[in-house]
Amino acid sequence: MSNILEIKNLYKYFGGIRAIDNLSMQVRENSLTALIGPNGCGKSTLFNVISGVLKADSGSIKFNGTELIGLQPNEINHLGLSRTFQDTKLFQNLTVVENMMLPPKHQKGEKLINIFKSKEKVDEMETELLDKALDILDLLEIRHMGYEYTKNLSGGQSKLVDLARILMSDPKMLLLDEPTAGVNPALTEKLFQKIFEMKNKLNLTVMIIEHDMDVIMRDEVDYVFVSNLGNIVAQGIPKEVQKNKDVIEAYLGK
Repeated sequence: MSNILEIKNLYKYFGGIRAIDNLSMQVRENSLTALIGPNGCGKSTLFNVISGVLKADSGSIKFNGTELIGLQPNEINHLGLSRTFQDTKLFQNLTVVENMMLPPKHQKGEKLINIFKSKEKVDEMETELLDKALDILDLLEIRHMGYEYTKNLSGGQSKLVDLARILMSDPKMLLLDEPTAGVNPALTEKLFQKIFEMKNKLNLTVMIIEHDMDVIMRDEVDYVFVSNLGNIVAQGIPKEVQKNKDVIEAYLGK
């Protein structure tokens, strides 16, 4: 497998603080890769820089060979790199399906003139997108939520819908920022299994920030990076990382 994401000598400063300090890493295509580390070590900042939410101070981030530094978040999303946030960004007064109909690219209905000149094509695309949304809800086994307003969903249900929504843009890689945070243990297991299943069925690359070590230290996870003080202090398969002295010190102290 080749690398889909390559980061070299990345820096991000907040005033005099190095949130990301000369960080380099590679993510293999079609892998399920975890990024772990203590609170405040720069994990979410890294996701924000990769996705264009924050601007890097220096370094390189290449996705499928394309340099991401300098691109806007929507441009990065159009390349096939999508992300979730720790707090879901759903539109609370829209239904699940309505939320899912927003992300797809190049919708004919986005241009007002098409509604009058090409109404049949607009309607045809809307039908195709609705079918696609329902298929994704079937994949995640939440079709029964399709016409529920998202403000009525639980935290765990919202996380599943957030996954469903970003799949509508046909991503090649997902950055998932703590997808099981605030979710009860039973739904955490279901959520992780759905992430693993959709990765395999849709041929996706998934990179996940997670604090729950029971989620990370399992056979389905291909590779783990451990971040501390803005850099990568250890990496390897879960069993190797779990025994690494630097990892133990990063979490528990010397």
